[in-house]
Amino acid sequence: VQLVESGGGLVQPGGSLRLSCAASGSIFSISDMGWYRQTPGQQRELVSSSTSIGDTNYLDSVMGRFIISRDNAKNAVYLQMNSLKPEDTAVYYCNARIRQYRLAPYSTHWGQGTQVTVSS
Repeated sequence: VQLVESGGGLVQPGGSLRLSCAASGSIFSISDMGWYRQTPGQQRELVSSSTSIGDTNYLDSVMGRFIISRDNAKNAVYLQMNSLKPEDTAVYYCNARIRQYRLAPYSTHWGQGTQVTVSS
């Protein structure tokens, strides 16, 4: 299984970016998908997650600015990031709980990370 992210980059404060992540490989079903972020010397933190039926949660500091969405048919998850702030600068990682075969347990998979830099 691979999770491939795209959409990071450099943006000015107040700008927007949209991150995308698609899972591929041997996939029977996916439960939760989400986005984490990490800055140097800090622990990885959950930014937002979505269940397979669309229940979502958000880190308090991004509530009202970020929107997570999924396309279950494409095994994809997106993060629309608006009103970006310098403190949003981090490497963003896609995360998914995937069942690879019908009777297999769910296992956690990570993308390679994409850099988001918010700076003027």
